Amino acid sequence: MFLPPVFPRKSVTIISAVLFSVIAIYLGYAALGIIPAFIFTFGYAGGFLIWLFVEKEVSFKRIAAPYFVTLSLFVVHKIEERKMDFFPALSELTGVPVPEATSWQALSLYTIAFAWLLIPLLIYKRFLFGYYLAWTFFASMGITELAHFVFPFFRDESYGYFPGMWSVILLAPAAWWGMYKLITAQK
Repeated sequence: MFLPPVFPRKSVTIISAVLFSVIAIYLGYAALGIIPAFIFTFGYAGGFLIWLFVEKEVSFKRIAAPYFVTLSLFVVHKIEERKMDFFPALSELTGVPVPEATSWQALSLYTIAFAWLLIPLLIYKRFLFGYYLAWTFFASMGITELAHFVFPFFRDESYGYFPGMWSVILLAPAAWWGMYKLITAQK
């Protein structure tokens, strides 16, 4: 039986990463319902699994360009979602009401996403949790956000624009670049 190369990693970090992933997915469920929570799984659980199997610790310098490009495009993406009413459109698909911006669910999701801003510092300090966060960030932006192209199939109209779709065209490849830089790093 093949076991992931977790032995060099500290058990506390692995447990913390599992808990962080579970909490993020749960908060997605609490705020947005089962479908978005399932989609969040690709970013958080997927990022966690990749992090376990790709045992490379890189300097932040190696991923700085894709990180900052992806982060900037994520901000553009969030603006597009807000301006184009993503959450009401998602609510129409899921039947789950849009949470108030100041609800505990929404504020908790913002807090979870805020952790991605700590990636440069954590990786600079060589904290293993920083590498886990980097993987969840790039997996969430490069895999999870592709759901914007699937959502139109669940509408009662012909395939067309779904709020947030256009910015994902640049966001996802930027995240793939980050994943590539993490995978191909020399140890």
